[in-house]
Amino acid sequence: MISSKIGHRLDPVILSLYRSVLGQRTISPNVISCTGTFFGFLAAALVFVGSPAAGAVSLIVAGFFDILDGAVARGAGRVTRFGGFFDSVLDRYTDMAVMGAILSVYVREGSAGYAIAAFIAVIGTALIPYARARAEAAGLSGKTGLLERPERLVLLIIGLFVPFLLNYIIAILAVLTHVTVIQRIVHVWRQTR
Repeated sequence: MISSKIGHRLDPVILSLYRSVLGQRTISPNVISCTGTFFGFLAAALVFVGSPAAGAVSLIVAGFFDILDGAVARGAGRVTRFGGFFDSVLDRYTDMAVMGAILSVYVREGSAGYAIAAFIAVIGTALIPYARARAEAAGLSGKTGLLERPERLVLLIIGLFVPFLLNYIIAILAVLTHVTVIQRIVHVWRQTR
C-alpha cells in the first residue's frame, strides 16, 4: 500500500540527500543494497542480544539504504535486471534475519504462544514475495495486497521501539501476512478466468 501510494516520488529527495553527501560520485546500487543488508543483519543481532530500540534504529537505516539503492540506480541510469533481482534477494535475507531474531527471543524467553505467532509470521513474510514472483513468472501481475514490505517494516520498527506493542504486532503480522498471500492468490486467479 505504501509503495503504491508513494512509488518513486521520494527519489528526488533521496537523491538530493545522497548528492549533498557524495556530490556527483556514484556508488554502485548493488553496494548500497549490500550496505542495507548489513544494517538489516545488525538490526537482527541487536534484537537477539536484547537491544530492540537499537535494532529499530538499525532497521530504519537498512530501510533508507533499500530506498536509496533503487533511487541511485534510476537516477544514474543503472537499472538492471540483475540489480532488481539482487536487491530482492537481499531484502529477503533482512526480513528473515529480523523475524528470526524475534522468534529466537520468544523461544529463549519461553513465550511459546508468541513464538508460534512469530513462526507463522515468518512463513507469511516469506510467501508474500514468493507469490508475487511466481505470478510474474507466469506473466501475470502479483503486486497487490494489504501488507507489502514497507508496511511490515514500519510495524516491526514500531514494535521494536515500543516493546509492549511487539507481541500484538507479531500477532497482527501472523494474520495479515497470510491475508496478503490470499489476496495475491485471488488476484492471480481472477487474471486467469
